[in-house]
Amino acid sequence: METFGGERGWIKPFIHLVDNAISKIGLVLVTTAVVAFFFILPVEIRQGAQHPYLGILFFVIIPSIFFLGIVIVPLGMVRKLRREQRAGKIPEQLPPLEWDNPEVRRLFKLIGIATFVNIIVGGYYTNATVTYMDSAGFCGTACHTMHPEYTAYLDSPHVRVPCVECHVGHGTRAYLESKMRGAGQLLAMALDNYERPIPTPVRTLRPARDTCEECHWPQKFGGYRLDVLDKFAEDEQNTPSKTVLIMRIGGGSMTKGIHGFHMKPGVHIEYAATPDRQEIPWVRYQSPDGTVTEYAVEDWTPEKASQYEVRVMDCLDCHTRPSHRFYLADRAMDRALSLNLIDRSLPWVKKKGLEILEAEYQSTEEAEQKIPAALISYYKKEYPKIYEARREAVERSAQQLLALFKRNVFPEMRITWGTYPDHIGHTDFPGCFRCHDEMHTSKDGKVIPQDCSACHELLAIEESDPEILTSLGIQP
Repeated sequence: METFGGERGWIKPFIHLVDNAISKIGLVLVTTAVVAFFFILPVEIRQGAQHPYLGILFFVIIPSIFFLGIVIVPLGMVRKLRREQRAGKIPEQLPPLEWDNPEVRRLFKLIGIATFVNIIVGGYYTNATVTYMDSAGFCGTACHTMHPEYTAYLDSPHVRVPCVECHVGHGTRAYLESKMRGAGQLLAMALDNYERPIPTPVRTLRPARDTCEECHWPQKFGGYRLDVLDKFAEDEQNTPSKTVLIMRIGGGSMTKGIHGFHMKPGVHIEYAATPDRQEIPWVRYQSPDGTVTEYAVEDWTPEKASQYEVRVMDCLDCHTRPSHRFYLADRAMDRALSLNLIDRSLPWVKKKGLEILEAEYQSTEEAEQKIPAALISYYKKEYPKIYEARREAVERSAQQLLALFKRNVFPEMRITWGTYPDHIGHTDFPGCFRCHDEMHTSKDGKVIPQDCSACHELLAIEESDPEILTSLGIQP
């Protein structure tokens, strides 16, 4: 009985020619892609926007496997046909398309076994793949050259927030935009053709209301916060001091405080800035009662607006590095000394540590060799008795010094101390003073103030033993 005879007799030569190793590999690839497609499709439909990197699998990897198989199958068939032609073994009559035909049995057995195996394996790995591609580890190590950002992220308050929550956001538009950007980024990575350091600010970020405000409700009362800042002098004793201040966060129904002035319902702020947002010559402020005031520097004219980026102010204009903060060397040293990661009792360790950290290193490998050796050599030469008596403390501090470098400096990505400004506050970078410099004036003579007490109350400034901490029961 010829099951596939008549008009479909063309299948006979196909069955005959596909019975070769190369074409069978192609059939396995096609089957794998098809089965994987039907496993991934429901997840992509339901959760595509929440799992944007799933698109790499769905739109790149699976189609590549499918089309590779489609190409391999005819290549194997052509190869077999030519081999039979050269050998003069082309059959005059092809066997019928019945189960008794061994070529038919082999083909269907191959497809059946491949489908069964792919269903078992695909069912197991689909969920695992989706979970992994949504993880920060995948974003930071497997997919992108993101070592600096990933290193800072692991040392940030948002370490448990998946990267895609902020860098992609929710909704169909965010999903499609991430797919289009991802294609270009994938090509740039493959060609090793991308800027170093990665330029900031990232203009493709979703607005803060779609990312930050998913967790940080803007109407929530922020109130007040006590900050104690540790500082160490560059002297022999690494003399410690503390600055104590009350931060007036504000927010909610508060009209004052940082969030009250900038984020209270009804407040709307626009500004014009240079591409790096370091200079802000014009600000438009709408107060809760609807009053609008424009502030500008002396040489500002409306005609200049086209030369600048005009933007609506949101969280990221001040919190510029919420999850990827890089510290200046002095700040990094103070943190390490405060936590006693670097032994603060070692003489001149702050001054010498800064000198070593701020030296120029061409690569991370060079820094790994020179930084610990430099600190150890210093104490061997200048304080041999201390080195002999406290060798473990010196060597531990030397390794921590290297850790500070590797946390903040990445020569291969051309990132050094201060490459990425952090504008929260105004001590390390201009920050607040980009607007609050008393140089921005309105037509009626008002200025954007630089009133320190509007945002914080200084209770102690670099004091060795602040009385206020004793009063509060906090031991300095």
